[in-house]
Parts: sequence; structure tokens; C-alpha cells
Amino acid sequence: MATLLVLMTKVYEYNSKLPNKAVLTLYAIHIYLLLELILAATATMVRAMSGLELERQFNKPYLATSLQDFWGRRWNLAVTGILRPTVYEPMIQLFSVLDPNWSRVLAVLATFVVSGLMHELIFFYMGGLMPDWKVMWFFPVHGLCTTVEIAVKKKVNGRWRLPTGVSRVLTFGFVMVTGLWLFLPVFNRGNIFERALEEYAYAGALAAELKTIMASLL
Repeated sequence: MATLLVLMTKVYEYNSKLPNKAVLTLYAIHIYLLLELILAATATMVRAMSGLELERQFNKPYLATSLQDFWGRRWNLAVTGILRPTVYEPMIQLFSVLDPNWSRVLAVLATFVVSGLMHELIFFYMGGLMPDWKVMWFFPVHGLCTTVEIAVKKKVNGRWRLPTGVSRVLTFGFVMVTGLWLFLPVFNRGNIFERALEEYAYAGALAAELKTIMASLL
């Protein structure tokens, strides 16, 4: 993964020659690889210092067979674990006067809305970007489609099911299409990856300088 990430930073030198959608797709792959490496490195350090084993934060999201599977069991499980007791379960209690099915629908939508607002705030702090709300809408769209998906599954009740391969293609395709439409353009708007590459270069230069200093002291 680290090797692939380094190779991708070289590809970015040809951004101007690539179609915009191709560049955004590279951004999506970059986000996944970077998060995987950061979280894996953190888990390794925690294990080395304390002997504790952290739960895996990503579970091969590209193999998800549904939106429910993608968001609930495979993508960024730490955030899922935070949002469930802080937003989803309180919303279930708040809407408990309604039909249980409706309370769950509203709780799911509220959870995705909170996640969307959190991401808008993150991008505001990362790049000083005033929200255009596309990132926020990415999450309610997925929340709504997830609730529809769950309702259809209950209605069908296992009597009919798409082949696993088809389900994976449809799920991944939906995530990518909506991501290219709503989520990923913010990286172009704020030049976020260009700033990240500058940080990579600075970190590399600093590491080389520290290595030189350490070698001169030994």
C-alpha cells in the first residue's frame, strides 16, 4: 500500500493531462490507502507500547455487497462505533413514539446528516473552505438509499437475491458515482491534495535532514 501511495504521488504530476473524473478517482483511492496506512501504523504503535490490539478500522470496503454492509461493517468502523451510541441510539429513543420502522429510518437519516456536517467542518478547517453543502448532501443521499435498501430486503425477505459479484459492482459503482458527483470535487475546490503533496515533500526533506544530523553525531 505504501508503495502504491508513493507511485500515485508521481501520477499527480500529470494531473493536467488526465480527465477530471480520473483525477477524482485517484483521490478516492488515495484517501482509502492513506487512512489504511495511518490507522495501521497507529495500531502497530499501540500494540508495541501497550500490548493492546486495536480493532480493524477498515474491512475491505471494496468487497461490500450493499450500502448497509459498506457503511455498517466495512468503512471507517471507528466513526461508525462513535455515531451509533451518540446519534443513532439517542434518535431511536427520541422517535420511539413513532412506528419502530419509522423511528429507525429517521435515526439513520439523522446519523448520516451529522456525519455530513462533521465532514463539512473538517474541510472548513483543512482548507478554509466555505461549505457549498455538496459534501453534506452526499451523506443524506446515502442514508436515504440505505434505508430504502433495508426496506426492500425486509420486503423480499430472502426470497430473491442478486449474485454476490453483481451486488459488489452495484454497491461500489453507486459509492463512486455519488462520490464523484458530491464528495470528491471538494478536493479540487480547496487544492487539498496539492497541499498534502507539499506536506509530504516537507516531511521527506525534514526526515532527510534529521538523518544527516544523526549521522554526523554518531
